[in-house]
Formats: sequence, C-alpha cells, structure tokens
Amino acid sequence: MITPPPDPNLAALRLELARLRAERAWSYDQLAERSGLSRRTLIEIEQGRTIGTLATWHALAHAFEVPFGSLAEALCEGHAPPAAP
Repeated sequence: MITPPPDPNLAALRLELARLRAERAWSYDQLAERSGLSRRTLIEIEQGRTIGTLATWHALAHAFEVPFGSLAEALCEGHAPPAAP
C-alpha cells in the first residue's frame, strides 16, 4: 500500500519569508522592487491568503540570494523530508 506524503507546511514557508524579510529589515516595497513581485502579492503570501506560484518563490529566492531549495525546506517542517534515493 502506498502512503501519501504529508501535507506541506505552508505556514512554515510563510514564516520563512517573513523571517528573511525581517532579517534584512526590508519593507514590502523593498522586497517587491528586488523580486519584481507586487507588494500586494507579498502581503497576501505572508498573511496566508495565497501561497503564490513556483515562479513567485523562484523570484523570492533570487531576491534573497538564497537557493530555492532552502526556501522549500520549510515545507517539510514538522515531518521528515523524503529520503535521498
């Protein structure tokens, strides 16, 4: 029997976004300028009204100058990540 994967921890992903923004003392406007995303999108993601797209998170990784995978790691917070092949 195949066990489905656990739900992704979207709250942890949003908190990682907020942490990275706060760590740099960036306003929503500053992050919007650096990422090319709208201020509204950033606020809605941090407040949990939307999750954003893969392209959104890719843009954020570049804006923060962090590997995309380091952002995605937050999705497994609270459960074990998949084992390496």
